[in-house]
Amino acid sequence: MVTENTHTIHALELGPMENFVYLLHDNNTDTAAIVDPAWDVEEMLALADDKGIRITDILLTHSHHDHVNGIERVLEHCDAQIHLHKDEARFWGKSLVNPKLHHGGDRIAIGDTEITILHTPGHTPGSACFHLGDDLIAGDTLFVFGCGRCDLKGGDPEQMFTTLKRIKSDLPGSTILHPGHNYAPAQPTSTMASQCDGNPFLHFDNPEDFVEYRMHVHDRIRHTPYGTVSREDALKSIGR
Repeated sequence: MVTENTHTIHALELGPMENFVYLLHDNNTDTAAIVDPAWDVEEMLALADDKGIRITDILLTHSHHDHVNGIERVLEHCDAQIHLHKDEARFWGKSLVNPKLHHGGDRIAIGDTEITILHTPGHTPGSACFHLGDDLIAGDTLFVFGCGRCDLKGGDPEQMFTTLKRIKSDLPGSTILHPGHNYAPAQPTSTMASQCDGNPFLHFDNPEDFVEYRMHVHDRIRHTPYGTVSREDALKSIGR
C-alpha cells in the first residue's frame, strides 16, 4: 500500500502471470478506480468492500487478456465507468458499453484525485500509463528493470523507444513506478531515478540500438527476476 496526499494505492499480485492489479483510492471520498482488473479480481473487490471503498471507474493500461479478464466481474459488482485510450479501443475491437475513450494528456478525477493519462505506445498501439501525484501506474510499458514485449500483435519497438525516452525525460526521478507485473519480486516498485540508473531499456540513445536489444538480445541474456544492468553492460551486449 502506498499513500500520496489525497490518494492511496493498494496493490495485489494476482493470477499465474504475476499481474499487479491496483486500486487507486481517493482518501477524501472513499471512491476508487481499479486498474487492469484480471484473474482473481474477487480479492481486490473484497479488499475494497472491507475498507468501505466504492469502485467508480475501471482504468485499462491496455487490452491484453491478462489485464482485462476480470472486467465483467467488476461490472457485476459495481456500476463503473471504463476508461481506455482511443487507439487501444480501435486495436482491441471489443464492444464495450459506453466506454470513455481518451487522448494522451487527458485528465480524469477520482473524487479529489486527479489522474493524467499518458499515451505510451510500443507494447500495444494505445497503451497508456496513469500519472497521479508522484506515482506512475505503468502497465506493460515499463517494469522494474524491464519493459514490455514488442513482438506481440500491435507491438512496435521504435514506438517503445520513443515512449521510454519521453518518460525518462519528462518525469522527475522521485516518481514511483508501479509496473503491471511483478518481474522484480524483491523490489515491486522503484523510483524513476533507480530505473534511469539500472534499467537497460533506458540506456540507449538511438532507436537502432534499442530495437536490436529489445528484439534480438534481451530475451537471450536476461530472465526474471530482473536486476540492474549498467549502461556499459547494456551497450556491450549489442557490440557497442
